[in-house]
Amino acid sequence: MIDKTAIIDPKAKISNNVKIGPYSVIGPNVEIGEGTIVQSHVNITGDTKIGLNNKIYPFASIGNDPQDLKFKGEETKLEIGDNNKIREYVTINPGTEGGGRLTKIGNNCLFMVSAHIAHDCLVGDNVILANNVPLGGHAHVDDNAIIGGNSAVQQFTRVGKFAMIGGMCGVVRDVIPYGIAHGNRSVLQGLNLIGLRRKEIPNKEIIKLSDAYKEIFKNENLTENLINLPSELKKNKLVMEVVNFIEKDKKRPICTPFSK
Repeated sequence: MIDKTAIIDPKAKISNNVKIGPYSVIGPNVEIGEGTIVQSHVNITGDTKIGLNNKIYPFASIGNDPQDLKFKGEETKLEIGDNNKIREYVTINPGTEGGGRLTKIGNNCLFMVSAHIAHDCLVGDNVILANNVPLGGHAHVDDNAIIGGNSAVQQFTRVGKFAMIGGMCGVVRDVIPYGIAHGNRSVLQGLNLIGLRRKEIPNKEIIKLSDAYKEIFKNENLTENLINLPSELKKNKLVMEVVNFIEKDKKRPICTPFSK
């Protein structure tokens, strides 16, 4: 059902069973998949592809120009997966030439009121951004990460899978997979044990990850600690996800218990 007051460009590709509410505006290069609900007063523009069964709430702005002074109107894209909930006043921008020309969001995410996903961000599956959480440009947020209300993620920062960020936190360092960080400026506080157990990770695997955490962050010399990490711990998949995350090329330093 498409409300008679909605303005939809004839070139837009609207699949079957899509609902579009009153006064929403859909641009010419927009594609919306089956079962998606666009409520009233939503603006969707740009080269934007939205998947199946998403629900987009009033006053969301999706696909409008990146908030980057280097953007000169070049052709860039925004891709949104399936089964996402995009709440009121959420803003999502496409990519830029300097960042790969693509902003991409996975499946089953929840973006609460006034969250912002900036240009060239990559967001995985099952991610939750609470109220008023902005992701700066080029930020990467991996699967199952949760970012608490009013926390801000600086541009180029990475948040690993299953990481949990407390509320009112400035995330200026990369947060390891399965880590918990909070504070005025993000400080690593330990592992997200509750999240691991909710995903039914066996206790023996969690214990090995916990042992590795203690070894990796026993002091500030992460490079030496990784080299000296016991070989039996390196056989653990969870541990190696953390090790690979730390060793990967990055723009930001790693968030540690010693972060200031």
